[in-house]
Amino acid sequence: MIKTLIKHGNSYAVIIDKPIMELLQIKPDTDLDITTNGDRLIISPIREEDTQASLNKIISEVNKALEPALKKLTKKKSD
Repeated sequence: MIKTLIKHGNSYAVIIDKPIMELLQIKPDTDLDITTNGDRLIISPIREEDTQASLNKIISEVNKALEPALKKLTKKKSD
């Protein structure tokens, strides 16, 4: 499918046809992640489970990084 950009105010837009939206199960209010590999645009719907997985990963990384400080806090409270 070939698309061209459409002027939208001071920006440009790409129209996503209804069949593609249905195939990807996205709606007009679905958040989209737009990235590039340096050569192409990559547009991906952000799904709730993707958001939860990202949040879980961040929490795990923070807990790992702060583990020594959290252990010290726990020790002081129990003394």
